[in-house]
Order: sequence, then C-alpha cells, then structure tokens
Amino acid sequence: MTSTLARRLLPALTALALVAACASEPPPDRAALATGTSPEAAAMYGPMVDGERIIPAIPPQYLVERNIRREVDYWSAEPPGTIVVDPFARYLYLVEPGFRATRYAVAVGREGRGFSGDAVIPIKREWPRWIPTKDMIAEDPAQYGPWAEGMEGGLSNPLGARALYLHRNGRDTYYRIHGTSEPSSIGNATSAGCIRLFNQDIVHLYNRVAPGTRVVVLTAAESGLGTVPPGGALPPVATGPATIAPPGETAATMFFGAAF
Repeated sequence: MTSTLARRLLPALTALALVAACASEPPPDRAALATGTSPEAAAMYGPMVDGERIIPAIPPQYLVERNIRREVDYWSAEPPGTIVVDPFARYLYLVEPGFRATRYAVAVGREGRGFSGDAVIPIKREWPRWIPTKDMIAEDPAQYGPWAEGMEGGLSNPLGARALYLHRNGRDTYYRIHGTSEPSSIGNATSAGCIRLFNQDIVHLYNRVAPGTRVVVLTAAESGLGTVPPGGALPPVATGPATIAPPGETAATMFFGAAF
C-alpha cells in the first residue's frame, strides 16, 4: 500500500521539485537583456561590496563586447604576471601562462599616449587620495583650490577604487593605472589622464598583482603586439582625435596629480 501511495505522489513531487529549482534561479537582468549584454557580463559588472562602500553596477550601455573583461590568446614574449598596456588599442593585458592573457578595456588620455617603455609597480593603493597639481590649481583655482590638500578616496574620486603607481629607475613617473567614476569613458581616447579601468576591473587586476610587478607600455609602432602569432601582421593602429569628455566629466576627473 505504501508503494502504491508513493507511485501516486511521485508525479506531484516531481512537479514541485521542478518549480522549486526554477524559483531558486535568479531572475534575468532585464536591462542587460535589453542591451544584448550577457547575464555573465551583467553579473561580472554588477554592484560590488567593497568594505563599507558599494561600487555601483556598470550601466549596460557601456558593456559593449570590446569592453568586457575576458581571457584571450596572447603571444607575448613577456613572462606571466607582466602587465602590458597598449594605449593605442585601448587595452591592458595581464600575461598568463600558455600564451594567454586577461584583457581589460581601458580609457587613455594624452598622458597615457605619451608614456612608453618599462616600469615597475612598487606601490598600490585602495581608494587612493587625489591631489591636483599646482598648475591645475593656478589654471582654475575655483575648481581645484578646494582640493589643494587632497581629496579623500571615495566613489567620486578621480582615481576610483584602486590605483597602481608606476616608477622607473626608482622614481615616480606620475603614470597611474587606476579606476574611474566615469564608466562612459572606458574604451575611448580621452582628452587627458593616464590609464583607467572600470572600478570592477581595477579591483580584479589589483587583487592579482603584487608590488614589484613589471609593466610594459607599448608605442604606436608596437600596438597590437602579442595579439597575433609571431610573424603575423599587426592590426592597424586606431587613429582619430581624442573624444570630448563624456557628460558630467570635468577636467577634475580627467587630470590628476600626486596621489597617496
């Protein structure tokens, strides 16, 4: 009798199990689906709890295919753990074993396109302070004067959630790899600044590099190096003027001076 009752209940129990399984899956991100962003990318760039702060989600319209962090083939002669910055293609690569790399989209300003060669990261900071340069304060005292003593780290700070400081021959180059409060700039050439990533990406990169990490910044002639097998033709260098600052972005968020 017990076995007969079990057979009668089995279909109902199976149906309940299926309903429970479906109910446990998170609902799809409607905004992501509307813009064609994959659920995986939406999750990767969703809100991030970082200590007492919550890093906002990246709006789906900025998660175009080229801007999404991914592992790619990368035929670099550099050893694993090296950071390679290609300012002209607007990508940053963290070299992995087996001719692979993690690729991050970046925004690049004038200063980023003017620096090339080797450097090392002796210092990295979480939620770094930002200090405008004396020239910036002299040029626009009303805008920069209030921050002459520095702006504490935070969601509105131009350096974003993390910063990696590049030195050469033991001296600060004032070249930074950092986050941004303006995700609309990622993937673009901007009118000023160095190398910035989505805050979610700079946190990811920061957690994978240690002080002493070597950085190689490519020249225009080297742009695309590593993206094709040895002997292959390099892709054409992206050309065109720097983009105008996105809405809401000011010189204060595009230039930065010392930061500690």
